[in-house]
Amino acid sequence: MRKTRLLLSLALLISSLGVAQDIKPLGIALEGYEYPYPVEYINLNIQGESLKMAFMDVKPEKPNGKSIMLMHGKNFCGAYWGQTAKDLSAAGFRVIIPDQIGFGKSSKPKDIQYTFQLLATNTKAVLDSIGIEKISVLGHSMGGMVATRFTLMFPDIVDKFILVNPIGLEDWKLKVPYTGVDKWYQQELKKNYAGIKSYMKESYYDGKWKPEYDEWVNILAGWTKSPEYPLVAWNSALTYDMIFTQPVVYEFPNIKAPTLLIIGQRDRTALGKNLVSEEVRKTMGLYPELGKKTQKAIPNAELVEIDGIGHLPHIEAYDKFIKPLLKFMKD
Repeated sequence: MRKTRLLLSLALLISSLGVAQDIKPLGIALEGYEYPYPVEYINLNIQGESLKMAFMDVKPEKPNGKSIMLMHGKNFCGAYWGQTAKDLSAAGFRVIIPDQIGFGKSSKPKDIQYTFQLLATNTKAVLDSIGIEKISVLGHSMGGMVATRFTLMFPDIVDKFILVNPIGLEDWKLKVPYTGVDKWYQQELKKNYAGIKSYMKESYYDGKWKPEYDEWVNILAGWTKSPEYPLVAWNSALTYDMIFTQPVVYEFPNIKAPTLLIIGQRDRTALGKNLVSEEVRKTMGLYPELGKKTQKAIPNAELVEIDGIGHLPHIEAYDKFIKPLLKFMKD
């Protein structure tokens, strides 16, 4: 009995530490990981490099003539929109899901200057390649910053604009000391399964964990086991610098499309919180306040607040996310 209890205690300890025994290495373009829908590519020539940008194009059986584009966050790829795309497609919408350059199944450049304008331009090239001239745009987390820049740059093709717990609702560089790319890179090189899971558990899910969250940890952890991981880490460092230095918050009043904000109220995500004092930290990432402030800043914006939910409403509380989204899209 004592031995059994000891083994059980050890198993619980290993589980709490997030130790994984069977994480398989993944290729630099997520070779070895299957997306929920077929992946297509466009070729891009950017700053002297020939690159491929991946995307999924989910066509409905009974089209309603409308399209929507789903933009992923920094620690994710287009695959986490699988269920969302399924339900939107069932409702008649054509769903476009890009992987930004540097992410997911898209190319990881060796040397590139990242800007949100560049990502928006690349995304427009995807739409041009498949003949879409009008679309709704949804962005989550970092994807919210990309979606904002896209909507500002191409207002004539965006008919509706949706932000789901986006980052960039505040300008962190007003409070956080600058961190250079080299430091970001060194931090990325140190990542492993345990650290990735710990971050997601505390930052995204308020210390609560469900087995279905493992998939999104395993993708990032699989990269860390690849011999090509340094290039993935380098791109991650460059995009951290982009996020920190290129705020979109000041331009929200220029958004012209009808807007829906879906904000999990438990979210406290903010870049650089670990670099400031506890007193300053308490003023950052306050999504209940940021959601209301953003609604006031964007003309014609509707706010849906989801109590008790964190950074990933479409993963943590899917029904509470999809219902207001479908209603907004059908109105």
